[in-house]
Order: sequence, then C-alpha cells, then structure tokens
Amino acid sequence: MDGIDNFARSLLEEAKRFLEKADDDGDPVANGAYLHAALMLAFCSLEAHVNSVGDDFISRPELSLHEKAFLLEKEVRLVDGEFRIVPALRIIRLEDRIRFLHVKFGRPLDASSPHWSQLAEATRLRNQLTHPKDMMVMTKATVGRAIQAIIDTLDCLYQVIYKRGFPSAGVGLDSRLGFRLASRLHASIRGHTGHFQRLSAIPSRDTPFTK
Repeated sequence: MDGIDNFARSLLEEAKRFLEKADDDGDPVANGAYLHAALMLAFCSLEAHVNSVGDDFISRPELSLHEKAFLLEKEVRLVDGEFRIVPALRIIRLEDRIRFLHVKFGRPLDASSPHWSQLAEATRLRNQLTHPKDMMVMTKATVGRAIQAIIDTLDCLYQVIYKRGFPSAGVGLDSRLGFRLASRLHASIRGHTGHFQRLSAIPSRDTPFTK
C-alpha cells in the first residue's frame, strides 16, 4: 500500500503548508483560501490513512463478509442465493470506521480522550465549510487545532494497531514542504476579489440583500 500511504502523507504535508502560508502577506481573502484548503486537505489525509489501515487488514480471515464490506464502504446483497459484496457505494462515517479498527484490531477507543473530542470539533468545523448555512470566518488557530487533532487521532490508531506511533506525529504542524503560492493564482484571487467588490457596489432595485 505504498502508493496510498505516500499520497496520504503528502496530503497532510500540503495541509500543514497551507496553514503555514496563512497570514504570510496579510491578505484576508488569500488567508481564508489557505485555511479552507488546509482544513479540507487534512480531512482528505485522515480518510486516506484510515482507508490504508483498512486495506492492510481486509484479507484477514477473522473478518466477516459484512465487516469487510464495512471497511470497503460497499453493500452486501444476495446474489444467486449467496451474500456477496457488490460495488454499490455505502457511505460509512469516518469516525465509525476508526472506532471499528480500534475494537477489531486493538482495543476500544477511549471516547473521553482529548484528541477524540478535538476531532469532533474539527469535524464540526469541516461540516460548516462543506455544508455552509451562513458566512464563517476561520482562524489559523482553529484550523491548526483541527489538523493537530487529526494527527493525534492517527497517532493513537497507529499505537493501538501497529504498536508504533504515527510517523508524522513527532513534527506536529511543521510541514516538510516549502512551496510558494504561484503568482498567477495569487493574481487570480485578487482579481476575483475586486470583481466581487464591484458587484457589491451595484445598487439593487429590490430590498437590499443583507444575508
């Protein structure tokens, strides 16, 4: 599983680098974009790591058909008189898969541990971004805590299952990447900002939109 492992690690490094980029130039629009990217990439990394752990154990004989389907996020259906895993997607909460891996291959997760409550808070923050109902403003501190919660969750999972720590846990929020935002993209962000500002200055014929 080197391919997915490397990809999962790179997603986390990208998330941490975007977090580092926030506040670099004081542009609130650019900083907001960095923080949004950091949060979403961190959760992508969490899911990729959990998928990789699940793949390590998918062929274990002690797993039932339904447990395999659970890890694969697939449906079990009756086909020609026998139950089989079919390619139909079944969405499983990430938190439930983490709990299952803890119980099945290690020990039950301690729901009172700080990293688990912090992951719940990070998930709420992510949901506010992916299912927005109102304008939200993220801060570097809140996104940093969310990414750290993801790192701590993975570290706990690795300790329980592999008997060793998560490789990136020791460096915390420090990224190994050093990329800079491309000037063309930065110019595009600024251009779109100006466009939206001009649109907001156009008077409406109707009642002002104040949402």
